[in-house]
Amino acid sequence: MSLVRRSNDLFPTFFNDFLGNDWSNIERTTSMPAVNIKENKNEFEVEVAAPGMSKKDFKIELDNNTLTISYERKEDKEEKSEEGQYTRREFNYQAFRRSFTLPNTVESDKINAKYDEGILRLTIPKKEEAKQKASRVIDIS
Repeated sequence: MSLVRRSNDLFPTFFNDFLGNDWSNIERTTSMPAVNIKENKNEFEVEVAAPGMSKKDFKIELDNNTLTISYERKEDKEEKSEEGQYTRREFNYQAFRRSFTLPNTVESDKINAKYDEGILRLTIPKKEEAKQKASRVIDIS
């Protein structure tokens, strides 16, 4: 038995010669960003991994008890020859939308959001009556 190496390029010599070697290495991201949800006794913390974005790309909405986090980013890259004709032009579009149903035990008017170093963090405080009480010993009379 022998191993055969196959190429996934349809016309490797044509495209590589005509468009250059970097044309076949275009990176397309279609995955959803990772979302972490942490809970402690005072609040929930939602973290969305979105490196390379800016805070103006995000939209955070609260409709009744549904929290929706979304972003949209459009980018155009173009290279022109000296005559003004396109040598290459690429369009890039990224979008993400994720919704969460919040429990009735949170203070929805005090939700805070911060974007820092590629992570969007939302802090959702709990209502006072929803916070865990310290355990205590009850004496029997």
